[in-house]
Amino acid sequence: KLQFLYFIATTMDLYKNASLSLLTDMYQLTMGQGYWKLGKHADDSVFQMYFRKTPFKGTYAISCGLENALQYLEAFKFTESDQEYLRSQKAADGSPLFDEGYISYLGSMELDVKVYAVTEGDLVFANEPLLRVEGPLIQCQLLETPLLTIIGFQTLVATKANRVCRAATVGDVLEFGLRRAQGIDGGVSMSRAAYIGGCAATSNVLAGKLYNIPVKGTHSHSWVMSFPDEAEAFSAFAKTAPNNCILLVDTYDTYQGIDKAVEVGLEMKKASSSNLLGIRLDSGDLAELSIAARKKLDAAGLTEAKIVASDDLDEHRITDLISRGAKIDMWGVGTRIAACFDQPALGCVYKVMSLPMLNGL
Repeated sequence: KLQFLYFIATTMDLYKNASLSLLTDMYQLTMGQGYWKLGKHADDSVFQMYFRKTPFKGTYAISCGLENALQYLEAFKFTESDQEYLRSQKAADGSPLFDEGYISYLGSMELDVKVYAVTEGDLVFANEPLLRVEGPLIQCQLLETPLLTIIGFQTLVATKANRVCRAATVGDVLEFGLRRAQGIDGGVSMSRAAYIGGCAATSNVLAGKLYNIPVKGTHSHSWVMSFPDEAEAFSAFAKTAPNNCILLVDTYDTYQGIDKAVEVGLEMKKASSSNLLGIRLDSGDLAELSIAARKKLDAAGLTEAKIVASDDLDEHRITDLISRGAKIDMWGVGTRIAACFDQPALGCVYKVMSLPMLNGL
């Protein structure tokens, strides 16, 4: 339990004011010890991060993750707890894996690197540096894994989100991907990256708090199923959330759900206290259903009510729906952004570009 609470606290800090120096691959530390033993640890070096192929068979990527990477660098240190853990590591023969002198060196080490990077939100292309790190060899080496994971993941998500947003030529894209994301920090950093990529809002409340991202959400199928019938569920939600009322209409029969939502919308309009903001479609033929819903809403005078669509959307499905004349005003996209469904890794690399022995080449 204590370990889990520590993990939560570390995640909440999001790279700052927390000990994350061990967020690396073991071989970075074993190479570091080798450099230290050979007296090469202070050699001037230059590393660059880039990707060889643009993701999603596209032509560009959206740079993302720099702010979190800089927070990580500013807080970089090997705490007493980190050092104790390194002391516990054993080599194949049972002896300590790391020399005490090396561990002490890490404990007293202060990061002294220069970082040059592409601004977050900018376009980047294959084989073009996302990031350049200059400094002592051991420090640049130790930073490889965390920089790759922070910037590589967020760049991938931002790119996917941007592709989805570009496809949605009509209406905003809302990111609903937290429940499909890779764990706690994966969910938070995903929402941040999706916002930078162009999404108008997120369902992720914690990301909204931490990064000042607009947060949206109303109700799910479970709300409807917790009432004796759909009409009662809609009326109850309208009463409890009159200024945030978007009704999910596909729990049972979608066409009947639309009709019941229209009835509630008319009741709200008659009361003059609030208006039905819209309905959400989460299954079925979204083009056909949205066209039918728009006709029903307009015929009832609910012309301001929006139609939100979800259900495993991505840039390809959105393009298809728009081409079929779908009457959709907002797009809720979750899994396909959060998991970068069609390409779950960017394939960033971090390569040494200059060392004294290379004569600066």
